[in-house]
Amino acid sequence: MNAAERREGATLGALTGQAESHLCSARDAVTLGARVHQEVVAPFVQLRAEASEAGFDLRILSGFRSFEHQLSIWNGKAGGERPVLDSQARPLDIGGLTDWELALAILRWSALPGASRHHWGTDVDVYDAAATPEGYQIELVPGEVEPGGMFGAMHAWLDQRIAADRAFGFFRPYDEDRGGVAPERWHLSWAPLATGWTRQLTPSALREALAGANMERKDAVLDHLDEIVERFVVNINPAFR
Repeated sequence: MNAAERREGATLGALTGQAESHLCSARDAVTLGARVHQEVVAPFVQLRAEASEAGFDLRILSGFRSFEHQLSIWNGKAGGERPVLDSQARPLDIGGLTDWELALAILRWSALPGASRHHWGTDVDVYDAAATPEGYQIELVPGEVEPGGMFGAMHAWLDQRIAADRAFGFFRPYDEDRGGVAPERWHLSWAPLATGWTRQLTPSALREALAGANMERKDAVLDHLDEIVERFVVNINPAFR
């Protein structure tokens, strides 16, 4: 499949994290510190180089995630083994929630298996290594990336680059709260591929991907799959839908 074909369409496996043939080489993954789509390598290297000139050390904390990885995150949260956070990123008591209420709470911060943009290799969670204190465990919470936070200056620089269309195709899909995924300033997406792939991730594609999955609260998810796609997949920065 050539570059033009990859922009026009993705296989179900690539869309849902059940294939990896679209990812970069092992050597590129070592260079970047994460696996990403093969077409994302060059623009991210360019963005990182310009960040370095501005005094930032732009690094990837999380790149590609497989379906199974996302499933383990989901089951850990649905089963009470991982914390579920409220909209202010505070631990939530899930004891009295219905299955659907719990699914909605998880979806606020964690994608449904098969529906994560990280499956595509087009999306990355980033941080500034130059501003990270020694021994600090990055949490990916708003306080780290807001003005005054340790990564706030780098994200202000990224805001300027994105607004000026000088971010080599990267944008923020979750730039503000639209009632779906909580705002995530650390999450960047590469528009030349991700915009088209967003449209391809339909409820029927997700239903097929989830068919054989051993997933907690699965019935509630399948009963509301159309709403999940509308609120948590399609409902992103409108300039890139």
